[in-house]
Amino acid sequence: MFLRPHYRRRNGQREAYWALVESYRTERGPRQRTVAYLGLMDEAGRLGVEQAADPQPPSPQRALFPEEKPTPRFVEIDRTRIRVENCRQFGGPWLALELVKQLGLHEFLARTMPPGREQVPWPLTALILVIARLCEPSSELHIAEHFYRQTALCDLLGVPLDKVDDNRLYRGLDELLPHKPALEAFLKQRFGELFAIEYDLLLYDVTSTYFEGQANANPLANRGYSRDHRPDCKQVCIGLVVTRCGLPLGYEVFAGNRHDSTTLKEIVETMEARYGQAQRIWALDRGMVSEVNLDFLKAGGRQYIVGTPKSQLKRFEQQLLTQDWRAVRDGLEVKLCACPDGGTETYILCRSRDRREKEQAMHARFERRIEEELAKIAAACARSRQQVGPLERRVGRLLGKNTRAAGLFEIQIRAAENGAAQITWKKVDTWRAWAQLSEGAYVLRTNVSGWSDEDLWHAYIQLTDAETAFRIHKSDLSLRPVWHQKEDRVLAHILVCFLAYVLWKFLGQLCQRAGLGDEPRRVLAELSELRAVDVVLPTKDGHEIRTRCVTQPTDHQKILLDRLGLTLPGRLQKIDL
Repeated sequence: MFLRPHYRRRNGQREAYWALVESYRTERGPRQRTVAYLGLMDEAGRLGVEQAADPQPPSPQRALFPEEKPTPRFVEIDRTRIRVENCRQFGGPWLALELVKQLGLHEFLARTMPPGREQVPWPLTALILVIARLCEPSSELHIAEHFYRQTALCDLLGVPLDKVDDNRLYRGLDELLPHKPALEAFLKQRFGELFAIEYDLLLYDVTSTYFEGQANANPLANRGYSRDHRPDCKQVCIGLVVTRCGLPLGYEVFAGNRHDSTTLKEIVETMEARYGQAQRIWALDRGMVSEVNLDFLKAGGRQYIVGTPKSQLKRFEQQLLTQDWRAVRDGLEVKLCACPDGGTETYILCRSRDRREKEQAMHARFERRIEEELAKIAAACARSRQQVGPLERRVGRLLGKNTRAAGLFEIQIRAAENGAAQITWKKVDTWRAWAQLSEGAYVLRTNVSGWSDEDLWHAYIQLTDAETAFRIHKSDLSLRPVWHQKEDRVLAHILVCFLAYVLWKFLGQLCQRAGLGDEPRRVLAELSELRAVDVVLPTKDGHEIRTRCVTQPTDHQKILLDRLGLTLPGRLQKIDL
């Protein structure tokens, strides 16, 4: 039996009236007869009648095969028992995988990390580590026991939950680390293809990250100058090279007690061996500046723009007094100055209003601290007899803690006739005059010719992109502290953070191209609100229909997806990598 529509027009509209029709055989051939006229029916009623209609008897051949339970096309749902289960994070991991696909990182990993006897391919394990570092930075144990189970990565990657544990993730770190040079070369080429990136200006800076634990198995772990204000912990130093738009080009890891200036030659030679010795300009912080490093750069015909120590300002006192400054933006003035020694280098004298206000506030704060403490020392001398030696050491400690204004005070400590110590001080007017003249000023040094003072300043100030990269590594991607103790695991941890930052910057570039600004943090946070859920529909006959769905995006999320050119899947399914 089957349903047959009969059409008629009513009130100018075409309507279908349904009839239940039966097929039967006769001597003259098959015939059909109407069993019942059903009239108007909605879609649910029509499907219900079709399912209730008894088809032809099943063939005996079906007994030879396993019986498959047909999926009903029409069921009655018990609305009072509808529920949602297994709510998991979807937006963040899905967005990360879309970035991986557009970047082609999955294809590179599949080519570079050949399959073996492992149950989960190493490229997928590496992607789990990188995606977790981008979406929810944590330890490998937390990824295996919490993050992976609370996200939709299981469905998106097709890797079962029971196949992901901390041991597999640790081994994934070991398998990924040997491919670091090839990864950096691939990313450099891929960024150039996607965004037409120029590599004429490279920015290099160094930071540090500290360990929790002794790290006795790591020869790179040493105590040194800590940017994290943790001198009590061992650390390693990381030198990062980025392009003028902040895209990471490569990095190297150094011992924690190594001075920044000693890393320059190694990083420059590494980059040149990997990408060729093209005409590039190196922008370096003043911590890299030494005559040895500058001689090395000059000897290889390399160009540079570097900061100089504060003491270099004394050589340009006359230029600070003149008025031939050029404003490059509100609150910033620059001027080109010839080398005082008659060399071929060019110096760029810069003066910033914001920097001057900051240094003025610092000088005032340290001056007030010194004066207040000196007044306390003088009062102590007036109350009781003080020894000269302990008093001198106390003053020395005071000036050592407030070096910004220590030169302003001329302090004398002498013994009176009765042997008691007396303290007097006065302020040095010449020091104050020089401080007021030099506040907010700094000097850059370069061997680049033909550039204006504004272009040189802009090139150097882009070093803030490297500083921003370090800040994102440490805050958003939780580079610090390092809990691994072995050297290779530490290096692999830093590599995973680097790859997560690559996805971060890639998303930032897509946002800029889409007119969304450089806001990857906000875009990632907004789309991470999307969830994957299991919708359970109980039927009145006691069965349950379970389907996995993705929550509908809000209007703001729809705008972001549309601008980025991304299409959100309606149902949860494995992504084809």
